[in-house]
Amino acid sequence: MATVPQTDTAQEPEPGRRSRAETPTGKRGASQAGRRRQAHWHAPLVGVVGHAWKRHRKHPSSAEGAGPLEEPLPHPPLPGTEPTGIRRLLRHIEPLGQIARAARFYPARLAVIVFAAIIVVVTGLLSLPIATTSGEHADFLDALFTATSAVCVTGLTTVDTATYWSPFGQAVIAVGIVVGGLGVMTLASILGFAVSRHLGLTQRMLATQETGTGAMGQISTLLKAVIATSLTMQAFLAAMFLPRFLAMGFDPAHALWDAVFMAISVFNNAGFVILPDGLAPHVTDWWMLVPIILGTTVGAIGFPVIMDVAKNLRTPRRWRLHTKLTLSTYLILAFVGALALALTEWHNPTTLGAIDTPSKILNAMLAGVNSRSSGLSALDVGAMRSQTHFVQDILMMIGGGSASTAGGVKVTTFAVLVLAVIAEARGDRDIETFGRRIPTSAIRLSVAVSLLGLALVAVSVVLLLSMTDYTLDIILFETVSAFATVGLSTGITPILPTGAKYVLILLMFAGRTGSMTVAAALALRQRSRVIRMPEEQPIIG
Repeated sequence: MATVPQTDTAQEPEPGRRSRAETPTGKRGASQAGRRRQAHWHAPLVGVVGHAWKRHRKHPSSAEGAGPLEEPLPHPPLPGTEPTGIRRLLRHIEPLGQIARAARFYPARLAVIVFAAIIVVVTGLLSLPIATTSGEHADFLDALFTATSAVCVTGLTTVDTATYWSPFGQAVIAVGIVVGGLGVMTLASILGFAVSRHLGLTQRMLATQETGTGAMGQISTLLKAVIATSLTMQAFLAAMFLPRFLAMGFDPAHALWDAVFMAISVFNNAGFVILPDGLAPHVTDWWMLVPIILGTTVGAIGFPVIMDVAKNLRTPRRWRLHTKLTLSTYLILAFVGALALALTEWHNPTTLGAIDTPSKILNAMLAGVNSRSSGLSALDVGAMRSQTHFVQDILMMIGGGSASTAGGVKVTTFAVLVLAVIAEARGDRDIETFGRRIPTSAIRLSVAVSLLGLALVAVSVVLLLSMTDYTLDIILFETVSAFATVGLSTGITPILPTGAKYVLILLMFAGRTGSMTVAAALALRQRSRVIRMPEEQPIIG
């Protein structure tokens, strides 16, 4: 048996006791000398004998080598680290403690739960008699559908927003739109930060993915910037709408409320309108439609793009790849969508054919932008041709930018898939764009998001076709609009059967929370396999 090293002046230690002059060895070095002197000489046997040996500490009044055994005293907390006030109270509240733990370790699940809880609260508020113009309780299905559509910033409605809901109900809808527009992961991060006063590593990583930034250490600052940007843009749009509503003859209070609600709906790509006749009377109104186009575009490109452009406004070469890819793809799709709608509806007497040429161009531009996000339209969507509906189905499915108020699979996902096809056709080893190489993980994620979204839409189409007598064209349009949280409708939403409305509610929720967020929230566990199977190439095509 190895002997315990001793110095020249040390006496032979008693069994079970080290010499006070023993020099500690090992990786921890001399800084751990005091704690090592207190350790039992059988400490290396911990785990072999099945239990840990107690540490010994000499009593102050005892002689050397004698005295009772004591546990080491705990270290006092550092100055300024003791929880005080509200933080001490929150630590002892069990539900809040569970929320803090979930925000730290399961942020995706928490985000879905919080989003669902907000929908429940908005539904309860809309069910109150004060929320309707008639003063009676709203139907539960109508309240639930409207709440889901508002929080998920979709815009599909089963009742007329302008006439059915009172100012209180409209205010509840506006608040739901604002909360939903902040984003599901952003909302979960805010809640976790408010309860636990810090963001965990897992939460920072997911919030980073949602907001599209690489600065994990500044997520809290980023969240403040997101809220500030949202409120600033909505105030700017309200200032643009207010003179137009005053010119229409509204009283100042009524005009102000309509301007604020319209700004909230446009920036958050919600698609709700509280004007008595909607946007149909403004089909040739440039003062009304141009701010809608601008506000929808800013809200749909995403917060990371807005902040990146604002930071490097004079040096576009320093923009991140995400910014370049989002802006280029968004503008291309806006042009293609406007051109396609103009070609298919130019001579349609019920849509573009009934207005002058400048108004045709204006409404084509509006459709090119809003068909992928807000769903606001001054034209009768139900009167459009089938080929126009199919083009809009594609645009709605693509959606807007990542970490934005828009839905769909996102333009960056579509861009990555297109670039992958081009690289494969050219025989390139890597997928490159704007002087950067896109990793394989981004391609896999794009494929997963797209296929999961298509699967949800396909299942919903089959269910709605079995519940209704409408054609595939109409059902597909309504389903894609719900999943992509666009809100365009052919007019069948209010008259759908009860089961079909519940299908659209679930589809709107899944589309807004995000396909990958839902998948992460429902995943029971994650595993990393150490052993990999042999590689073999299957036949493709």
